[in-house]
Amino acid sequence: MFSITFPDGTCTEFSSPITGQTLIPYFEPLPAPLVAMRVNNELYSLNRCIDVKARVEPVTSATTEGSNVSRRTLCLVLAAASRELFPELRLVIGHSLGYGYYYTLESANSDFNYAEDLKKIEHRMKEMIRENIPVETQYVSYEEALDLFRDSNQTDTWKLLCHISKPRMLINKLNNYRDLYFQPLLPSTGLLSVFELRRYGEGFLLRFPPTSHPNELAKFEDIPELFEVYRQSKKWGKLVKVSSVGELNELVEKRKVKDYVEVTETKQNKTLAEIADKIAESSSVKVVLIAGPSSSGKTTTSKKLSMQLRVLGYEPTVISLDDYYRGVANTPLDEEGKPDFECLEALDIELLNELLMKLFNGEEVELPGFDFKTGTRKFTGRRLKMNSRSLLILEGIHGLNDKLTPLVPQEYIYRIYLSALTPLNLDDHNRIPTSDNRLLRRIVRDAQFRGKGAAGTIAMWSSVQRGERLHIFPYQDKANVMFNTALDYELSVLKVYAEPLLRAVRPTESEYTEASRLLTFLNNFSPIPPSYVPGQSIIREFIGDSDFKYS
Repeated sequence: MFSITFPDGTCTEFSSPITGQTLIPYFEPLPAPLVAMRVNNELYSLNRCIDVKARVEPVTSATTEGSNVSRRTLCLVLAAASRELFPELRLVIGHSLGYGYYYTLESANSDFNYAEDLKKIEHRMKEMIRENIPVETQYVSYEEALDLFRDSNQTDTWKLLCHISKPRMLINKLNNYRDLYFQPLLPSTGLLSVFELRRYGEGFLLRFPPTSHPNELAKFEDIPELFEVYRQSKKWGKLVKVSSVGELNELVEKRKVKDYVEVTETKQNKTLAEIADKIAESSSVKVVLIAGPSSSGKTTTSKKLSMQLRVLGYEPTVISLDDYYRGVANTPLDEEGKPDFECLEALDIELLNELLMKLFNGEEVELPGFDFKTGTRKFTGRRLKMNSRSLLILEGIHGLNDKLTPLVPQEYIYRIYLSALTPLNLDDHNRIPTSDNRLLRRIVRDAQFRGKGAAGTIAMWSSVQRGERLHIFPYQDKANVMFNTALDYELSVLKVYAEPLLRAVRPTESEYTEASRLLTFLNNFSPIPPSYVPGQSIIREFIGDSDFKYS
């Protein structure tokens, strides 16, 4: 006998193992379809058995977790349909773009016609959804898993398994098609809603609904500049033969990863030097604005760009927009009645523009600072006066918003948008979300420098992402250039710091769901010693021991 406690506090005894689907009648009416379940704060698929005392919570399609379950299942349906119709092609997932994932179909001898054959795949996917095919799981031996993915032309999956080495592997099954996904899926295909396959670039997009409207596709909004950053990074990954986690792990195994770290850092520094050259080409630029989402490496990028500009004879000064906070008492409140430090109005725009215009007119000014302990502005006597070789570098989340610098002539401004877009895949059909990269950076940094545990960082991450969607992502197209701060080896370094922090999150905490998912994700990486990371690397901003000072 074991008991199940439901969200309304009721408790029911069961004498034999049950699945989540069996428990559906026990829940009160839900606002959206049930797609998964939290069991003692662990995410379960609805066809997984529960056989211990547990507290359960529904996960619907209208939640982030729920929409991710649906999207993973949609990826499985795509893979199964592609294999059934075009078995000679290798399907490879890429990054996200809008509400969709970018895919390529690779084959040396393929005559795949995107205009016609993509429609065939889409049609077959719709048939499989109408058929409401069960999504099953089964354990296979390690040797059988290796044979399966080698024979099915899933090269990156096979390479990944070569470095996981579990005695048995849990794989997913749809009809006769078998694949590997690392998180729960829907119990059957019939729960999927609308989707679209759209030709894009050298491949296509698998488009799906946003979480807020799970039954309708959003208008497609292209971001060609961001896609080009990804394309170039992916091209470089193939050039150096590291485009998947399995290939990275192979370098670790063969003790060749230190050279790869150095090459990766050199490549990123070269890109930053090229951006400095572009800034130098315009004699009118007086201020460089750097923006990007949380943990994209804005501070270190500002310092490294400053060094590159010094090489060209400039005298740059780095200024953080955090220094222009109005203070807790003067910060607008969000919809929950809490101070909204993410909004533009939290900054003293008037003071910032007043000081900028004085500097551009040749006047000397005293720059403000901000004391985060007291929540008030402070002046420390830091003074600045510009000359003909001076440049200002302002970094902060609102750097691309025109409302930040309404008094500054446009020709004075050069805007840089930072992303952390790793071109690495886990394997053929499992991508690495950009947000996971940044979340792990932040978990490590918060523990290293702010005394905050992983649970605390995870708890506020949804609020951070909400601020990014409102205040950063809408302005990406304002940038003169986009700079990718992701380093393809970094997750293997962050693993060393993040794993013990994530293990400290207990199953009794609601943040355990995300901590458990991240631990499963990190299990795929072989660790890289932090001593391999150069002192001026962007990663040092998060793990510590940087050559730069951040206070």
